[in-house]
Amino acid sequence: MIAIVDYGRGNLGSVEKAFARVGVPARVTQDPRAVDEADAVVLPGDGAFHDAMENLERLGLLPSLRRALDGTRPFLGICLGYQLLFSTSEEFGEGRGLDVISGAVRRFPLGGKVPHMGWNRVEHAGDLRLFEGVPSGAYFYFVHSYYPVLLGDTGERIGWCDYGIRFAAALERGRLYATQFHPEKSQRWGLRLLENFAAIVKSSAGNAAR
Repeated sequence: MIAIVDYGRGNLGSVEKAFARVGVPARVTQDPRAVDEADAVVLPGDGAFHDAMENLERLGLLPSLRRALDGTRPFLGICLGYQLLFSTSEEFGEGRGLDVISGAVRRFPLGGKVPHMGWNRVEHAGDLRLFEGVPSGAYFYFVHSYYPVLLGDTGERIGWCDYGIRFAAALERGRLYATQFHPEKSQRWGLRLLENFAAIVKSSAGNAAR
């Protein structure tokens, strides 16, 4: 079972339905115990960075989230759920994130259309498991006003997007996977990405059972 973390924001039903379309059981939950017991965890979301962190704390989900991020299970962050993995964000004043990825979330510079909303290409070097069978340059659906900036190289594999500035639109490190775009809204290639994540989950669960 995949636990989809519900902290009060985001179109979680579309994520749950997308996993159902690829034949994988997933459940939206606010129960920390369900997060602890899941084979994999998905942190989706939209809205404001600080509000999300406050809601996670208020609901008692932060300890179980940190356990889910210890590298023993697959974890997928989507959109704001990706940004929350970073050290800090400047959205509505500097604030702390989960600090799993060394870096900061910054607002797109003045001069471009913000938010970045719609379809855009994601380029990759063929080394991301989530993108197996997905061509470099495939289009995915984005909705965001802030973008992640990585500090240093700690072994992440990156998929890149260019929106006036080049930023990490997808990231993998160990069993941590994250996308700035919404795979559940990205039609063919988004579903393929979720199928790939589901295959990773099944493989991980099978190895753990041995």
